[in-house]
Amino acid sequence: MARFYWSTLDSDARLKRPMNRRRAARRVSHSQRRGAPSGGEWRQRNQEQWRGHGKEQVREVEVKEDERCQLQEKETVPRGTCQTMCPARELRDREVQNRLHRFEMLAGTERDKRPRGDPLRAVKEYSRPAAGKDSTNPSDLRTPAVLLKTVCYLIDDIAASSHLHPWTEVYSFVFDRLRGVKQDMIIQRVSGLNCVAILERTVRFLIYASYRLCGEPLRLYDPRINDTHLQENLSWLLDCYATGPGPHPNQEEFQALGLLYNLGSSCATQHIMELPERLRSSPAIALTLSINRAFLERNPVRLLRLAKRLNFLQSCALHRHLMACRRDLLLIYSHGHSSRNCRFPLDGLAQLLSLDTSFTAGLCQLYGLEVNQDNQVVFSKAAFTEPEQAKLHCKLYHNIVAEKQRDLTVGNIIHGCT
Repeated sequence: MARFYWSTLDSDARLKRPMNRRRAARRVSHSQRRGAPSGGEWRQRNQEQWRGHGKEQVREVEVKEDERCQLQEKETVPRGTCQTMCPARELRDREVQNRLHRFEMLAGTERDKRPRGDPLRAVKEYSRPAAGKDSTNPSDLRTPAVLLKTVCYLIDDIAASSHLHPWTEVYSFVFDRLRGVKQDMIIQRVSGLNCVAILERTVRFLIYASYRLCGEPLRLYDPRINDTHLQENLSWLLDCYATGPGPHPNQEEFQALGLLYNLGSSCATQHIMELPERLRSSPAIALTLSINRAFLERNPVRLLRLAKRLNFLQSCALHRHLMACRRDLLLIYSHGHSSRNCRFPLDGLAQLLSLDTSFTAGLCQLYGLEVNQDNQVVFSKAAFTEPEQAKLHCKLYHNIVAEKQRDLTVGNIIHGCT
C-alpha cells in the first residue's frame, strides 16, 4: 500500500510541476564521439558555407555586369570610317572659310583669292569641343590605320622636310595636327599596337622639339604647353605598355626617356623601380637610374660624365636639366676651391662641364667668377652670384647634345631609326 502511495504521489507531483522536471541526459551519437563538430560548430560551418556560396553568387553577378558593360561600351563607342587624312566635309568648309594652311594648299592655287585644298596633303585640324557640336560622326573620324598613316606623313613630309621653313611654323602645324590625331583616338578609345606606334612617334617628336626650339620666343614656341602634351602622351604610352598586349620592343627606350625627362621626380623613379627586373637591368634603364641617382645626390660631375654615354634623343630629354646641373657644379667648386691662391685651369673645367672653353668662360662670368688672363678660374664663394634668367641662354650650351646628332635626320630620330 505504501509503495503504491509513493508512486501515486510522484505521479501527481509530476503532473503539477511539469516545467521543473529534470531533463534526461542527451544521447551522444557515435559520430560525435569520434570528434565530429558540435551543434554550434556545425552551425558556424554551415553559415560560412552559405556566406561563401553568397560571395560566389555576387562574383558571378559582377562578372556578368562587367561583360554587359563591355558589350554596351562596344556598341556605344563610335568607330571611324574616314579613309583620308582630312574628312571631305572639313576640307570643303575650310576652303570656303579660307582656313587652309599653306602646307595643305593645292600647288598652283596658293596665290588665288580662295586657294583649294590638296586632298593628299590636307590633314584634319584640332577642334575644341563645344556645346551642340557632334564630334562622334563616323564619317569625320579616321580609322586607327589612317591615323598612323597621318602621323607618318606629318613626320616624313612635314617635320623632316628640308624645304619647309621656318621650323617653328613646321612645329606649330605638326603639333596641332597631332592633337587632332589624339582627339580621334580618345573618341574611339583606340588601343593596341597602332595606338602604341602613334604615341611613340608623338613622344619622340615632342622631345626633339623641346631641344630644337629651346630659347625661341614664346609667341613661336611655348615650352610649358609642349611639356604638358608630352607628359600626357608619355603617361598614356606607359599605361599601354603596362596594360596592353605585347610585344613592345621599344618599351626600354621610352621607360628611360620618361625618367630622363622627369629627372629627380619621385613618381617617375618609383615607376621605374616597380618595373620587372628584366627591364630594370637593361642597359638604357640602368644608365638612366645612375644618372637619376647622381642628380638626387647633387653630384654634377658624375652626372655629366654619365650623360656622355647617352644617345641623341636621350640627351634631348636630359638637356633641360643641364643648366641647373652646371650651376650646381660651379657653386660646389666655388665653395670647395675658395682660396686666394687657388686657381683652376679653364680647360679642365670645360671638360667637366662638357663645354667649349669660350662658353665655359662666359658661363663663369655670368655667375660672377673671375677668369684671369692665364685662362684660370678664380673660385670664390663670396663672388658667386645668381644671374638673371634673361641672361641664361640655354641654347648656347647645347654642345653635349648637338655633337651627338651628326648625320641623323629628323625622320630617323622621330621614327626611332638611330
